[in-house]
Amino acid sequence: MMTYGDGVGDVNIPALLKFHQKNNKIVTLTASQPFGRFGNLTFDKKSQITKFQEKAKGDLSWINGGFYVFEPKIFDYIPRDQTNLEYDVLELLSRKHQIAAYKHYGFWKCMDHPRDKTELEDLWHSGKAGWKIWRD
Repeated sequence: MMTYGDGVGDVNIPALLKFHQKNNKIVTLTASQPFGRFGNLTFDKKSQITKFQEKAKGDLSWINGGFYVFEPKIFDYIPRDQTNLEYDVLELLSRKHQIAAYKHYGFWKCMDHPRDKTELEDLWHSGKAGWKIWRD
């Protein structure tokens, strides 16, 4: 199992592992639908707004949530230390149909920018940290 360490979520790790074992692929990645950063607008032919949706979850697209299960065979696709996991390995394995997507519908958020850090800290201090699934 592997994660990048820059994202948090309430991913059910035993369910992820079970899904991986059932699908018999080299890689299982956790797919997530993050909240959009901006609102979504839908227009008609006269540029009239027909739908306004503020910061919708996922806009129907799925992203790589960064929580993985790998088979040891993954190392056959990593020939050197500078191998890029996404470009060199995952793109190739996707073409070979060797990646399964575990769809995670729960909480997920990355921390790529200072604004993400602030948002996650605010959630933590408010007691609404969706990734905190353990008991004190």
